[in-house]
Amino acid sequence: MSSILTNNSAMVALQTLKSINMNLADTQSQISTGKEIASAKDNSAIWAISKVMESDVAGFDAVSDSLAVGGSTVAVAAAGAEQIVETLKEMKELSIAGQSETADFAKIEADMQSKKDQITAIISGSQFNGVNLLATDADGNGATSLTVVASLDRVGTAAPTVTTIDVDTVDFEADIDLAGMTAITDAATAATAFDEIEAMLTEAIDGAAALGASGKRLDDQANFIGKLSDAVKSGIGALVDTDMEAASAKLQALQTQQQLGVQALSIANQAPQTILSLFR
Repeated sequence: MSSILTNNSAMVALQTLKSINMNLADTQSQISTGKEIASAKDNSAIWAISKVMESDVAGFDAVSDSLAVGGSTVAVAAAGAEQIVETLKEMKELSIAGQSETADFAKIEADMQSKKDQITAIISGSQFNGVNLLATDADGNGATSLTVVASLDRVGTAAPTVTTIDVDTVDFEADIDLAGMTAITDAATAATAFDEIEAMLTEAIDGAAALGASGKRLDDQANFIGKLSDAVKSGIGALVDTDMEAASAKLQALQTQQQLGVQALSIANQAPQTILSLFR
């Protein structure tokens, strides 16, 4: 039955064109934003997952900053400790030279005092951002270690937890007793000083090695966090980013469908006019 009041063909063509236009608008939005899922209405489950992962990435950035500061603090202390080792080795050489009866003991003791002052200056100056791992009081508040945020761990749907790495001070202020060291005035005192320097050298080497190990651990952790952050970002992209090749092909197809839909609607709208031929 033909009717001039109800045009079923036009209604079908109109609904089809509306659907095509909606899909075309979605595809154009995906191409312009680069995201297939840009808001919760696009896919609430995937959007929620991506936002949780994005919050973790922001947390990883903060962890990286903490590791960078911690690594720099340890690196400064390690450099100071290594320099102290070298200075103690020079003092050891002086104490050996002083065990000769023909040595100039006054000159040796003056050199010793100069190197003691140098070590004291290195200990006090080996700080980064107010933290000194060679000192008894690392931060001026009685701390004996440096706590570095090292990771952000998430298990299932539980809230994430923060993992830290503690780097202990080596406390050269207490372990390297320069003030109590025997003054060199003759061969006998030089021999005593030699034993004292040897003990301090052992402490300094152990402390420098400990700081080196801690620095390596922080560097390795920073490298891991960087790779982990990149992997999570890649995972987020796989969930929400637009496949530009597929979107481009879909856009071309929808544009063609849109043109055909407009033509179909135009033909459907002209159908009632054919009824006029029945009255001629």
